[in-house]
Amino acid sequence: MAKIKYTKGELKKQRDDLSLFSHYLPTLQLKKQQLQLKILEIRRLIEERKAAFAESNKSILKWIGLLSDARTSILSWIKPVKILYSEDNIAGVDVWVYKDVVFKEKDYDCYSTPFWVDKAIEALQQKMKLLVEIELLNKQISVLGEELRITTQRVNLFEKVKIPESVDNIRKIRIYLGDQMANAVGISKVAKKKTQTREALEAAV
Repeated sequence: MAKIKYTKGELKKQRDDLSLFSHYLPTLQLKKQQLQLKILEIRRLIEERKAAFAESNKSILKWIGLLSDARTSILSWIKPVKILYSEDNIAGVDVWVYKDVVFKEKDYDCYSTPFWVDKAIEALQQKMKLLVEIELLNKQISVLGEELRITTQRVNLFEKVKIPESVDNIRKIRIYLGDQMANAVGISKVAKKKTQTREALEAAV
């Protein structure tokens, strides 16, 4: 704790500090709450996407044996060419929001390609989209989690340190200044009494 001066100027400074801390604390508390709620929302969304991913595995099982055939390799059509996303601001924090995944255009010969390839590609592309979305959601959690950590530290600093410190400093300074004023009044009375006594003695002479 920094040393304080027991002056009227210091008293004003401490009051101004207290007013500033008290003004910003509700804003920080609101931001903390917004971040907590958003993180919970994203975690629920991640669980939903993971469940959808697990469900997509079932639809792919029927193609597993066929996909092992080297002649029907479709890897080039399930590899993302571009990931589309937008930016959003959550409680003052910029995050990436998933929109879609762009894949290579299908350019194979429909006559010479097995009939099941289209469905297999579609199923695998959907699975890839879920993976990309989950990855972006996890990045959101990471960014928002770090901001929540910093915001929580600030809330604790204001609540548990700065505001109590200012309140205590104001109390100490007011007590000190009150004592000084009381001493000054006492000294003034004594001095006045001495003056009156001296004047009375001079008048008697």
